Amino acid sequence: MVGYEIFFRESVWKDLRKVPKTDLKKILSRIEQLGKGPRPMGCEKLTGHELYRVRQGNYRIVYSIRDNALTVWVIKVGHRKDVYR
Repeated sequence: MVGYEIFFRESVWKDLRKVPKTDLKKILSRIEQLGKGPRPMGCEKLTGHELYRVRQGNYRIVYSIRDNALTVWVIKVGHRKDVYR
């Protein structure tokens, strides 16, 4: 199985600075898993956008998938109240 390369939008690094370290490890692990399969069980396609969302505890990871280039772009990471629903 071919893996997807993961890229981060510049603003994601600012998002990640706000996350407590215990949650940060789990979030980064979840993002790493997206490289193995970008549409895991529980992911949701956002209405009106070509974006997907997965949950990691109280945090949401919003990302786009480019199947033709085998890439995943992480767009936003934030608390469930602050991210697209």
